[in-house]
Amino acid sequence: MMSSVGNLPGVQEVPFQHFASRAAHKVLQRRKQRRCCQHEFVGVTVAEVKAAHCGRLCTQNAVVRVSEPKGANENRAIADYLRSNGYEEAYSVFKKEAELDVNEELDKKYAGLLEKKWTSVIRLQKKVMELESKLNEAKEEFTSGGPLGQKRDPKEWIPRPPEKYALSGHRSPVTRVIFHPVFSVMVSASEDATIKVWDYETGDFERTLKGHTDSVQDISFDHTGKLLASCSADMTIKLWDFQGFECIRTMHGHDHNVSSVAIMPNGDHIVSASRDKTIKMWEVQTGYCVKTFTGHREWVRMVRPNQDGTLIASCSNDQTVRVWVVATKECKAELREHEHVVECISWAPESSYSTISEATGSETKKSGKPGPFLLSGSRDKTIKMWDISTGMCLMTLTNFQEELSIPLEFSDPVSSRASSPK
Repeated sequence: MMSSVGNLPGVQEVPFQHFASRAAHKVLQRRKQRRCCQHEFVGVTVAEVKAAHCGRLCTQNAVVRVSEPKGANENRAIADYLRSNGYEEAYSVFKKEAELDVNEELDKKYAGLLEKKWTSVIRLQKKVMELESKLNEAKEEFTSGGPLGQKRDPKEWIPRPPEKYALSGHRSPVTRVIFHPVFSVMVSASEDATIKVWDYETGDFERTLKGHTDSVQDISFDHTGKLLASCSADMTIKLWDFQGFECIRTMHGHDHNVSSVAIMPNGDHIVSASRDKTIKMWEVQTGYCVKTFTGHREWVRMVRPNQDGTLIASCSNDQTVRVWVVATKECKAELREHEHVVECISWAPESSYSTISEATGSETKKSGKPGPFLLSGSRDKTIKMWDISTGMCLMTLTNFQEELSIPLEFSDPVSSRASSPK
């Protein structure tokens, strides 16, 4: 019969009877400081180990472990199950077949062990099924853009009372609401031709800006919050000193309702979109129109610059979204998959590019940087996400109950829009 010393590098496997020899004893003594408690005798009965163990094989604190046949614990658990349920004949036969000591009294630790294992397997299987269900639900939610399971009323997605404040003062529908980039102030525009300033911390009305003679369609702050631009159905764009609340410049040039306005990121220029099918760029210092972008065949509903101001995006009643290169006025992309008027657009912030790219599986450009990405909302009741570098639609969000006439906005503490011009 052979035995081995487990986990002791360099110790040769020798016959069991030689372990009591002086040579083997010296080997173990040399190793006792490090691994003396891990001596293991394989294939040896307990009686043989007890008979041979004279105290010289291991140090005082050594532990002699006897390996048992694989599945011995499971066999004892089965034996306990048979005995505890009254299957005495089967119990006796099984102990014999499993080579368990007929006279051995089963340890209490095996009591109920088999049932516990069965219960554990069932519990784990149930957990696996729950996780698989959640994974499938998450995949469906990602694809459809909304949660599954219990169908929620679309109204539940809309902020509901009690509101913090109800601000009243406009005499006609409110067309746009934006937040000041620095102070706890918000500004609203209305079809009553006025712009109102509110303190959203207290709910107090602060001031009314008057100057337009028709519905104010859109408003925009510069990044400092010192300048406010507004556009109107009176075919003008006005620039306001927000510190003194005075109109410092009025820009004329469009031939129809001016539906959208935005101050460029550098603060030096303003872009506007109009029902006259054009997009114009204005110089803040002089009020002169320095560029006109043409290409849309119908009313241009909205215009928005990207974060660095090198591109502007526009959407139109002609059911297209266009992306323009500011420096050259070139139309970089024309996106055509909507089936109705495209009301609104929004650029994804650069911080979201990698997440969007990973989530949609879009290809990364040769430069190694994903994006830019753009969202568009249409009266065809869909929202589409576009990769501008390829012109591809990455995702379409559906299941909207009504036409989308509310401007899109990525999570951004600077601004929030209320509605678009009709």
